[in-house]
Amino acid sequence: MTKNMWYAVEFSSAIVTTAKYLKILGTELVLYRTSDSQIHAMNNACIHRGAALAQGKIAQDCIVCPYHGWHYQTDGTCVKIPSQSATIAIPKAARMTTYPVQDKYGWVWLYLGAGEPGALPDIPNFPPAAGNLRAIQGEFNWNANYERVLENGLDFAHAPFVHAGAFGNPDLPEIPDLTIETYPGGASATVDLAATPPKGLWKFLVKGERAPIKTRTGFFLPNLTFLEVYLPFGQLTIWTAHVPIDLHHTVSKWINFRNFFIGKWADGDTYKRTIKIFEQDKPIVESQRPQLIPTDPSAEPSVAADTLQIQYRKLSQ
Repeated sequence: MTKNMWYAVEFSSAIVTTAKYLKILGTELVLYRTSDSQIHAMNNACIHRGAALAQGKIAQDCIVCPYHGWHYQTDGTCVKIPSQSATIAIPKAARMTTYPVQDKYGWVWLYLGAGEPGALPDIPNFPPAAGNLRAIQGEFNWNANYERVLENGLDFAHAPFVHAGAFGNPDLPEIPDLTIETYPGGASATVDLAATPPKGLWKFLVKGERAPIKTRTGFFLPNLTFLEVYLPFGQLTIWTAHVPIDLHHTVSKWINFRNFFIGKWADGDTYKRTIKIFEQDKPIVESQRPQLIPTDPSAEPSVAADTLQIQYRKLSQ
């Protein structure tokens, strides 16, 4: 769990001009937007007496501690202490730790590591969704380490067992040879998965026997996965940021794009289908032991269907 990378940690739309609490990698933070629409992040515990800044307010682009009213500007410097005269110098130690933030691809990206902003690693570049698409978003909580959650999203072989009836076919569990693609900061795999008859709204779009479904999944370090499903009637793409709250808790913040049933009336069905997949995965992922991925490659035997997970483990070391 390295801090020296950019993590996608929240939806951009979730950060407004009020204080927002966030915990990542065990660090408690407060995020907010200033009047110029820029997002800022700093430690949540006030340097004075440790009160939660996320319970405070934003005034003239400063975050104000709810306990004693200390004002901190965006670089973390305290510029006002109400309990003392304005003529008295503010202690140099009255300064909050701040963190680099970027707003890109619909997520807020946060860097908790060391180094000057100009020397920081780049945010991963990935192709934006294009075309006439409908997008919805949501989140899902896990009592599991984010790497176990992330690897679950790269695993083709569990579909016939965990997702039987949704998109896995228990009668045809064999996984064909994977087509692996590598790129800076990540990798993906493409395979034709055996399908089962569609249910619900989707059954009206498919006639006759269902052919294997071309499916591509991949990752961008440190915490992004994507899933592309090429259905007979359109394409479904899900991007997910697996946010590591701490070693044993993760929240997956997902954006689902579809180019079929693009009216708002189908959003409820799309949301239910997405959450159903997470709910099917949840008890399995939370039961995995050890809870953290072993550092010894030989600790967990692997087969050909695990190739993409092995690629992730190599790159994330």
